[in-house]
Amino acid sequence: MPPEFETDEALFLRYRDGDSRAFDVLFGRYAPLLTRVVARALDRRAEVADVVQQTFLQIHRARFDFDGTRPLKPWVMTIALNLRRQRQRTWGRSKEVYTDVEALDVPAEPPPDLDRPKDIERLRAALAALPQGQREVIELHWLEEMPFAEVATVVGAGLSAVKVRAHRGYEKLRVILSAEPV
Repeated sequence: MPPEFETDEALFLRYRDGDSRAFDVLFGRYAPLLTRVVARALDRRAEVADVVQQTFLQIHRARFDFDGTRPLKPWVMTIALNLRRQRQRTWGRSKEVYTDVEALDVPAEPPPDLDRPKDIERLRAALAALPQGQREVIELHWLEEMPFAEVATVVGAGLSAVKVRAHRGYEKLRVILSAEPV
């Protein structure tokens, strides 16, 4: 079977056994996703690229710790979010959310009901106003379309806690977005 059609988990196990081509396929699958997720919280392109690179370095270092019976995506996302949080703590939270995602050569599709640049900017500002825990859950669930169970694994919280964070975050987004003029 060509590597492009293999599961992430099968590819990772092949990579762990020394197949560098499997890593190239995984990098192609995960780099755009990680770049989008990291870019939502960091304001400089170099920081975003550095955190994505550090994520893959951590994945390489911990490759023998991965349990091949579990899904790969939550494990990778957990590493990336932990590195993003660490970068935010180290360098301080930026006052602005990175908005030049197009410059990263990563397709960032807006949700179908938000297609105007003004709407996208309003959404980014509203997301930036949420507490970090709620923002991360909404980014992963809504923008990256991850199921709540997977989000819970990534953020290291229980399923019901993640659902509560999402509910509260979505409510705050409704309030913020309805208060602003269209």
